[in-house]
Amino acid sequence: MNYNVRGENIEVTPAIREYIEKKISKLERYFTEAPEAKVNVNLRFNQDKTSKVEVTIPLPHLVLRAEETNVDMYAGIDLISDKLERQIRKHKTKVNRKFREKGDFPITFATAENTESHDFEDDELELVRTKRFDLKPMDSEEAILQMNMLGHSFYVFTNADTNRTNVVYKRKDGRYGLIEAH
Repeated sequence: MNYNVRGENIEVTPAIREYIEKKISKLERYFTEAPEAKVNVNLRFNQDKTSKVEVTIPLPHLVLRAEETNVDMYAGIDLISDKLERQIRKHKTKVNRKFREKGDFPITFATAENTESHDFEDDELELVRTKRFDLKPMDSEEAILQMNMLGHSFYVFTNADTNRTNVVYKRKDGRYGLIEAH
């Protein structure tokens, strides 16, 4: 894995970089081959003297992402490693169950997540973040799995059957909805 470690209001020392690489590289044991992935790590010190650690690992069939705020940067890195490990185990269980049920080819997931956030001030909408990503063909069940893995309330994907853009979302009653573009 290739590491891109970036610091905001903090200098990324060789010791911090080495600690991150040591912790994140332990995740490789969950894969049959070491994945060729770019590990994006963002470290930040906040005004309240806490540190925030964000890690995103886009893989061909999965996006691993976690963030943690802690007074101790190293403790935050430990917690991030644990969160990512839980995500991998959860994903592996769901994929194995799906293979047993369908006996089909591996699931293809999107390689990035879609998050947009808006600030509401003085009745004006201000777009504060934009992300671009490729939509991978999948069915709605696979899109729901990916949405839950990322912890989002919606997920945009290309429907493998219709080749059209669709959105799955979590409803207030806990069930799921599908929006089909025409």
